[in-house]
Amino acid sequence: MGIELELHSGRPARRRASRETRLRGSYQHGAALARALSSLDRHSSGKLGRIDPYGDTLFNEQEAHVAQQEVAALIHGCTDEEQKAALLDLADLLRACATTPGSYLWFMGD
Repeated sequence: MGIELELHSGRPARRRASRETRLRGSYQHGAALARALSSLDRHSSGKLGRIDPYGDTLFNEQEAHVAQQEVAALIHGCTDEEQKAALLDLADLLRACATTPGSYLWFMGD
């Protein structure tokens, strides 16, 4: 199980058409990111707790802004180096999404 990330300039379309809006992606930390987020309660952990590890989840720029604070707390308490690297990568993409008008961060679970 893993979660890959893609930052898009607009709402991504499914399949090949998503390449037109893709700004950048993160594919190397999928399993570690899934493990780092697996401890979150889906009902009371804010935005990051709602990420579906088996499906797709989209954050717009406002949701990414809120999730930046959540990921900072996770990074602070993280002791696993692989998970910390995954969370730092996520923090970078959340920051980019939050500061790019009209953008979306696509979490692709498997």
